[in-house]
Amino acid sequence: MKTLLLSLALTAVAGLTPLTWQATQDGLETSPTQTAPAAPITVIALRHAEKGDDDPRDPTLNADGQARAEALAHLLEHAGVTHLFSTPYKRTQDTLAPLAKALGLDVAEYSPMDMDALTTKLNELPAGSVAVVVGHSNTTPGVVLALGGTIADVGTYRGAPALAESEHDRAFVVTLASDDRAAKCLELRYGAAHAPETAK
Repeated sequence: MKTLLLSLALTAVAGLTPLTWQATQDGLETSPTQTAPAAPITVIALRHAEKGDDDPRDPTLNADGQARAEALAHLLEHAGVTHLFSTPYKRTQDTLAPLAKALGLDVAEYSPMDMDALTTKLNELPAGSVAVVVGHSNTTPGVVLALGGTIADVGTYRGAPALAESEHDRAFVVTLASDDRAAKCLELRYGAAHAPETAK
């Protein structure tokens, strides 16, 4: 059901323009008089799944996080994803690992300290691309906002927008702006909801 919702959402935000057909004495011509706009770039931005306590500096996912990563792969396996981006940490890379394996795609690393470089790269993807970007509680909202999206119910951390420590199930689908359309954003929830974490 969630895969269907995502597919419908991606279709809804695409904003395709219908073709106009020109009438002749013999009926309708078989070629359009208006060229359809280029397919938009779609970015799905989300935070990494639940992390463990095996390494305070670079932890891997715990059992809940591994289950959520599998849920993400199930949700997006048939969503037309073409690009995967992760920060260079185990918890973000592990979140994308099942999806990368299912799609046979490599994961490109980006620095969470250089969001301008990431947003530039995303805006330069080929038309019709669908990119999944996994980040952190204090970077994912910034990616969405930098791409022209909006986020409701978001807190702050050191003066910047940030997800709550317990929020791992929020995914933001942003259709990038183009010459003929404004950016659009919708939010999905995936995987199981959990009680707030007791450890950072």
